[in-house]
Amino acid sequence: MEIPVINLKNEKKGTVALDPRIFDLPVNKGLIHEVVVMQQACMRQGTASTKTKGFVSGGGKKPWKQKGTGRARAGSIRSPLWRGGGTTFGPTPRDYSYTIPKKKVRLALCCLLAEKARDGEIKVLENWEGVDSKTKTFSQILDRLNLDATTLIVDGVENENLARSSANVSRVTLLKPEGLNVLDLIGHHHLVVTQQSLNKIVEVWTK
Repeated sequence: MEIPVINLKNEKKGTVALDPRIFDLPVNKGLIHEVVVMQQACMRQGTASTKTKGFVSGGGKKPWKQKGTGRARAGSIRSPLWRGGGTTFGPTPRDYSYTIPKKKVRLALCCLLAEKARDGEIKVLENWEGVDSKTKTFSQILDRLNLDATTLIVDGVENENLARSSANVSRVTLLKPEGLNVLDLIGHHHLVVTQQSLNKIVEVWTK
């Protein structure tokens, strides 16, 4: 499969052949779902916390004597049955993260890249040379490239102007090839890469 290479003015400057090791793969929705769930679990803070009756202040004294009052026996006003009492089986701080084999993560990511290529959602740029640090200029570039939806930009070159100009555009995310992940690929409609970054993606994710 070949796709066009364009410049920042949306002018065609050639074509690039996509590596079949990534871009000829069929989509595997079950595997992609498995990786997404894993990533989301790793992002959970796990800070929800409740107190059992042993950690709620007060309740050191028995409310009334055991027998002879006609009321149900009670040992503490901090029982879970009482208002202001402790919580039974409530959440406590925990780590939700877990891992799955790296080969699965790589395969899921490559499947998504292949799907985006087939759907025409990948744009390959010559480079980002000439972009300045102004958000207005960057927005004009997005319009010229017809990037009217959420956009994931992958660039392996340290480009301070690109980082600064894209930082204030909420629908744009900038990543390095090594930081590419399934969740960001799913969450963005367009994928924009330079020729150099495309080669780096192939190098990193086909190991």
